[in-house]
Amino acid sequence: MSTFEGLGLNEALLQAVAALGFTQPTPIQEKAIPVLLSGTKDLVGLAQTGTGKTAAFGLPLLQLLNLEQRFPQALVVCPTRELCLQIVSEIELFKKFMPSVQVLAVYGGSAIGMQIRDLRRGVHIVVATPGRLIDLIERKAINLEEIKYVVLDEADEMLNMGFQDDIEFILKNTPKRDATWLFSATMPAEIKRVSRKYMKDPYEITVGKTNTANKMVDHQYFITNAHHRFEALKRLIDFNPGIYGIIFTRTKADAQNIAEKLTREGYDIDALHGDLTQQQRDKVMGEFREKALQLLIATDVAARGIDVQGITHVINYELPDDVEVYTHRSGRTGRAGNTGICLSIIHSREIGKLRQIERIVQVPFRKVEIPTGKDVCRKQFFHFMEKLLQADISHGDYETYVPMLADKFADISKEEVLKRVAAMEFDRFLKYYENSEDLNVRAPQRDSTLVRGQRERIPIGQDRPRKTFSPGNGDFVKLFVNLGTKDGFYKASFLQFVLDMSDLKKDVLGKIDMKEMNSWLEIDRKSAPQMIRAIDGKNYRGRRIRMNDANSR
Repeated sequence: MSTFEGLGLNEALLQAVAALGFTQPTPIQEKAIPVLLSGTKDLVGLAQTGTGKTAAFGLPLLQLLNLEQRFPQALVVCPTRELCLQIVSEIELFKKFMPSVQVLAVYGGSAIGMQIRDLRRGVHIVVATPGRLIDLIERKAINLEEIKYVVLDEADEMLNMGFQDDIEFILKNTPKRDATWLFSATMPAEIKRVSRKYMKDPYEITVGKTNTANKMVDHQYFITNAHHRFEALKRLIDFNPGIYGIIFTRTKADAQNIAEKLTREGYDIDALHGDLTQQQRDKVMGEFREKALQLLIATDVAARGIDVQGITHVINYELPDDVEVYTHRSGRTGRAGNTGICLSIIHSREIGKLRQIERIVQVPFRKVEIPTGKDVCRKQFFHFMEKLLQADISHGDYETYVPMLADKFADISKEEVLKRVAAMEFDRFLKYYENSEDLNVRAPQRDSTLVRGQRERIPIGQDRPRKTFSPGNGDFVKLFVNLGTKDGFYKASFLQFVLDMSDLKKDVLGKIDMKEMNSWLEIDRKSAPQMIRAIDGKNYRGRRIRMNDANSR
């Protein structure tokens, strides 16, 4: 059984690890730390989020620093402000007995002047988001000439967010680095290309299998009709009274709409999407971390880089189009050795997509019935009884009030008092679910013979053939947009980008043809004007987007 003492860490770091209560390294730490302590070996580490990757690179970085030199020696690049702050927070814990080490977070949405002043005072490790780092490089406010170690954390997330050019720019500006360490949950082709171009014979470590989902997570799915999706979501929340989770939607419109509906009905929930300012985003995330919010509803783009401990459930309001996105969603729960639950609400035509995800992530999905109204009320009732029995009555002067209570309830039996308490707590649930319908879709009997004149039945799990664009087809039109693979997109991320921008559903899209500089996409004729209005003229990474009917060019 491996220990931190056997990995080659110095005494100050071993003291810090012991103070944190860590006794055994996680698999990624056990495999990576001895390799990274050499300081001269490039590494590609594939592991799910929540497996201890920050310690895997943070501890070696601290040991390799030359503390007499007060300039940046190590650079950690990560996709979001939240992850940037979290990495710095963890490294601060690891350097508890190395007080002279200076670590700085630089990220967008915060005053750049203050970050420049902190850099001038002298730091050893810089943890940065790509955009703010490039801004500092171009202002000549940071010198990366002496950087010896570059860490790319959540590399697949950064590529999904379109930071490929930024990453390459950063690597070109660190010419004297001794080692590059790349950590990722998945291994898309873009990461392989970056590793071949900028890394020399990298040592590869895989914890679990590439693209596989977390084995500590119970993956469940529920089948309902599309128009019952919100009601199914509400019922699943009510059936899990102790839930602390994230609900994922495709679009920011869905996120905002569902959050507003649930807030009106008394749920502690808020939305996280691309329309929020950084200040609003920080407020929402602060409330969620402090558990003032029980639920967070978010789009995939807005949720990237979120790392919150203790999340019990992830709910897919709709399945994502990309398997890698499912891996990232489900990875928000079941972290650091804890178990978690990932729930997916689907309709019958999505079973084929779910089976495809199941095969690739190599984890079985369990079909579960959507609870009935009676099931929900029973579950809530037992939860309430547990809270009642565990209520702490030791801190209040309740003995003073017991005689008054006894007088007040002298003519009422104990059973009657309990009924009244239950009625106060459960009246809303009982009334709401009194005549609730069954939301489950039952699989019809399959019949290989069709009665003459009967419509062909599409088997459960098989999608109906989609309409495709062809000249003269009046249902679809073809749109041109001046974004392509050079902008860091691949098909899945481009699809998510246009859907998030336009608040449209995937069903309105047909074929997507991506080139290096431009792309063409087929879209339902009625939805085309909405997409053009939402995207044409907007800016993407400083470049004006042009979108129009391809036939009008």
